[in-house]
Amino acid sequence: MISESALPHRYFLVHKPYNMVSQFVSPHQVRLLGDLDFEFPPGTHAIGRLDNHSEGLLLLTTNKKITKLLFSSGIPHKRVYLVQVNKILSKENLEKLQKGISFRVSENTFYTTPPCEVEIIKDAEKKYSFIKNTNQFGPHTWLTIALYEGKYHQVRKMVGALHHRCKRLIRISIEDVQLGNLPPGAVSEIEEKDFFQQLKIG
Repeated sequence: MISESALPHRYFLVHKPYNMVSQFVSPHQVRLLGDLDFEFPPGTHAIGRLDNHSEGLLLLTTNKKITKLLFSSGIPHKRVYLVQVNKILSKENLEKLQKGISFRVSENTFYTTPPCEVEIIKDAEKKYSFIKNTNQFGPHTWLTIALYEGKYHQVRKMVGALHHRCKRLIRISIEDVQLGNLPPGAVSEIEEKDFFQQLKIG
């Protein structure tokens, strides 16, 4: 019998749906990655997380070294989020997000974000096939926000500081790894060489 450690590592892209946690085991009654319609090999784990109410690109692998390579290298990695906020975002508030904005991280502590790439996305429903029937939410704005750091609930707090509420938060890329039009709940396997190259890790 071949041991698990002798098998080649495998790498997966998952479109994590809303209301699912980024893990296979939980003491709570929640939807898990194991509920996806895909048979992952033993030892598969998520690289990083998306919270229960966030959606989009989640990376999974059997390679235990990837998390350290990605998060402990000291080199920041770009992540892009597609964000729906209530109300129409003004040009002034767009510029505030782009230049850096402060939000509370604890009772007496504020964090100011560095300048970042923020764009208003017109016709987001046409560009992303997994976005549907958004008119029911009333006036809203779709944005893309690119981050190299990640404070707890950072995107939600950034738009909240401008009195906008985050309605949907969808991670669409990590470095050059793209969610594309992978539908919610779907899994796509990627070759190791492409995975390392697109993530820009060695």
